Amino acid sequence: MADKKPRYLQNNKDMAWSLIPLLLACLVIAAIAGQCSLRVGGPEAGEVPRIDLGASLQADANALAFPVRSPDVPDQWIPNSANRGPVSGSEFQSSTVGFVTENGNFLSLSQSDASEDELVRSRTEGSRVSAGGAEAIAGLNWVVYGNDDTEPYWVADLGDTRAMLTGSGSQEEFVALASATATAPVLDKR
Repeated sequence: MADKKPRYLQNNKDMAWSLIPLLLACLVIAAIAGQCSLRVGGPEAGEVPRIDLGASLQADANALAFPVRSPDVPDQWIPNSANRGPVSGSEFQSSTVGFVTENGNFLSLSQSDASEDELVRSRTEGSRVSAGGAEAIAGLNWVVYGNDDTEPYWVADLGDTRAMLTGSGSQEEFVALASATATAPVLDKR
């Protein structure tokens, strides 16, 4: 007699018994590689990465042809991102920094020599937003753009530059960043 069952006599039970060693081998390899974890309570928020806000803005001030301001944000806010680059679709440049607020919201400040329309168009990425209001904060008039499907965009004319605020922050957090931007000193080139 044959040692093996004929193929037509094999069933799901036989298949399950042959897959168990394969699954165990995969789990052992994943555990050795450290790429597998199980957290019963769900994921935990990690530490927010920090950047040196002063150094980032100073580097932008040195490299860009327009004045760059350094806002004094609340101490509980964590500066966590910085970017310098072209405003899409134009020859203008921008300096953008981002903050995580004490409530876990994100706000960004972009400074650019682009016009208000070009700056809004580049940041909204084709979303149809329109000016829906205005805020007067610390001597600056901020035009508020947005719609129900997008986050708000606040834009102010600083003379040689435009500033844009956007993010998931609350009204109070937007006001705090707008005030800090309005009163921020322009950095000297080094």
